[in-house]
Amino acid sequence: MPFVQVRGEFLSFEEEGHGRKRRLIAHFTDGRGILDLIWFQAGTFKWIKKNYVIGKPYIVFGRPYVFNGRLNIPHPDIDPADSLQLGTMGLQPYYTTTERMKKSGLNSRCIERFTKTLFEKLSSSPFGGVETLPASIIQELNLIPLWQSLHDLHYPPSVEALRRATYRQKYEELFFIQLGILRFARQRQQQVAGHVFAHVGERFNTFYHDYLPFELTNAQKRVIKEMRRDMGSGKQMNRLLQGDVGSGKTLVALMTMLIALDNGYQACLMAPTEILAEQHYATFREFLKDMPVRVELLTGSVKGKRRRGPILEGTRAGEVDILIGTHAVLEDTVAFQRLGLVVIDEQHRFGVAQRAKLWHKPAAEGPVPHVLVMTATPIPRTLAMTVYGDLDVSVIDELPPGRKPIETRHFWEERTESLYRGIRTEISKGRQVYVVYPLIKESEKMDIQDLENGYADLCTAFPDLRISKVHGKMSAADKDAEMDRFVRGETQILVATTVIEVGVNVPNASVMVIQNAERFGLAQLHQLRGRVGRGAEQSYCILVTKYNLSEDTKKRIQVMCDTTDGFEIAEADLKFRGPGDLEGTQQSGLAFDLHIANLARDGQLVQLARDTANHILDIDPTQSLPEHAAMWQRLRDLGKSSYDWSSIS
Repeated sequence: MPFVQVRGEFLSFEEEGHGRKRRLIAHFTDGRGILDLIWFQAGTFKWIKKNYVIGKPYIVFGRPYVFNGRLNIPHPDIDPADSLQLGTMGLQPYYTTTERMKKSGLNSRCIERFTKTLFEKLSSSPFGGVETLPASIIQELNLIPLWQSLHDLHYPPSVEALRRATYRQKYEELFFIQLGILRFARQRQQQVAGHVFAHVGERFNTFYHDYLPFELTNAQKRVIKEMRRDMGSGKQMNRLLQGDVGSGKTLVALMTMLIALDNGYQACLMAPTEILAEQHYATFREFLKDMPVRVELLTGSVKGKRRRGPILEGTRAGEVDILIGTHAVLEDTVAFQRLGLVVIDEQHRFGVAQRAKLWHKPAAEGPVPHVLVMTATPIPRTLAMTVYGDLDVSVIDELPPGRKPIETRHFWEERTESLYRGIRTEISKGRQVYVVYPLIKESEKMDIQDLENGYADLCTAFPDLRISKVHGKMSAADKDAEMDRFVRGETQILVATTVIEVGVNVPNASVMVIQNAERFGLAQLHQLRGRVGRGAEQSYCILVTKYNLSEDTKKRIQVMCDTTDGFEIAEADLKFRGPGDLEGTQQSGLAFDLHIANLARDGQLVQLARDTANHILDIDPTQSLPEHAAMWQRLRDLGKSSYDWSSIS
């Protein structure tokens, strides 16, 4: 339950229990019901009964609980009603404090006295009349003044006043975020020239007509056209490509790279892990076959003469057309002759500074490379407008023809025999199976399944089958060897941790079993599920959990069973976890923190703030209108340095 505040009076006190179980209970009423106030520290009982007078009005604050059918508040904050500023109104500010603050005497009431004194002093100072938003916005949106909103957040005269103050502060926060992002994007468009890819040439057309093994989806064709338009504009392309697992983002990236090659430039793809980089390398080689396109792989594992000669020297000389790699491509020893396009996969794993470092890889001064960032983790619309608001967005919202939706089912862990029968059935059809565990080894602290014991159980249950295992503690060589066995079909079951979350493509695998699925977030469950369903056959995802689940966990599991739409799942994830917990917000490089607004609940306000910010930039592109001076100064004061082109150029 949330914290509550109750105005009423004491009816009686009574002590219960003995020794450590001793407690003092006060019966408190507001005239409509009875609330139990409970203390467990026996040394305070005498003081409490002496200082809190029966029949006198008090204000009680705390978090209520229900025990044995009765409502109670343990160790509440209590003040005489007439001693509090808001005693007659029933609204009292409460400030959260740490244990260390409490021990030093800095509790909520102490902070309240500080804020009260501060507001009294500031109300008569020039600060009381300061405004950060233009009068036109305040009037159009019927916002209360800044000073009033700050005061009413702490000392609201009514619930409606608190609502209006909160709305003003939320809008202010979101508006300046959007204004900073959009100003940065417009400045970049004006100041940053990109290479002009004037035509689609022989390599693109040869691949499209002679090598492409299947027809592109309409969504793939649409986003390629969007990128062609960007790359021919003379301005640097900065585009975010979103697409669910299996939607064909990698193919789109390859074809966009071929456009760069046809215009005399090199291309680079950066992935967050060696497994994913190697997967892209193998995929590109398979797609291009014997086309005259030189593709090289650069990771931390590539060393010695091969690294120095064919890769680094070849890239510097312009002989390498496409370089695929991990963070290794950011090293100072990596130089390109004419880098025209940078593709960054799983964008949330890289920060703005890393992305910017690739912009400066060309040897000569001049236009910077076009940038395409990709993610298979669908991003909620409100989050995309903030964390990735400086990027244009393309979405592949269509799966290749012939793909069947993955069936997701929830199994209790007690149903092992039924689960094994299903695995046996699929393998008898010639299919393969993933089994994912949250831990490598058994833990005394957590009662959950682990890979080592799970592997032993599966070997016992399926003695006639070949089983591989892969986890993060294995050497890269051993991990690759086990993965290769599964990819080649030499093993029927792959037991793994989440190292297979990205970068594994085995069309013959039709079952994904996730043990202790309650331990994973929605985004991770969706990524793991995306390892199957890559062929034409029906695929299944089995979520195995304990029986005793929290309500939130039950809802998360139900979302996974109800939909395979990654964007629906992303929206649900945002509501469950909040933006601060979503992967990528900390790595985005944008210098803001939301203190009062919430992207999960304030989506309409985000859009309103963005629309208003766009309008401001339309009517005041040079930031020179006098009525906007305070607004632009406020943006500078907020220190939105990551919106300034100079900070990352």
